Amino acid sequence: MHITGLHHVAIIASDYARSRDFYCRVLNLEVIAENWREERQSWKLDLALPGGGQIELFSFPSPPPRRTRPEACGLRHLALACGDAAAMRAHLRGLGVETEALRVDEYTGARFFFCADPDGLPIEFYQPA
Repeated sequence: MHITGLHHVAIIASDYARSRDFYCRVLNLEVIAENWREERQSWKLDLALPGGGQIELFSFPSPPPRRTRPEACGLRHLALACGDAAAMRAHLRGLGVETEALRVDEYTGARFFFCADPDGLPIEFYQPA
């Protein structure tokens, strides 16, 4: 048995509508399925990532507070591959999303930058060298 790849990353949103807008409209991810889970009073949104992975976005009646400390234990960041980091950064900035500066990885030569989702989860956009 061996790992064949990443299947999904699960994210709990403090404001489901705001996070849904960010991942669908701003990042332009395709909706696979969106289901209201009556027994949990919770939405589950499955989003397709190019290349086969998925993001599962959840709502809950009492979600955890927004992230205030990126260094806290748990998911450090979500890294999404892109073909042109500079163009992706310009696209996000054009939609009013604050981003960090475009950087180059000193070891790999890859270009990358970070922004945050509506809950403060750091998202890296990574353009392989």
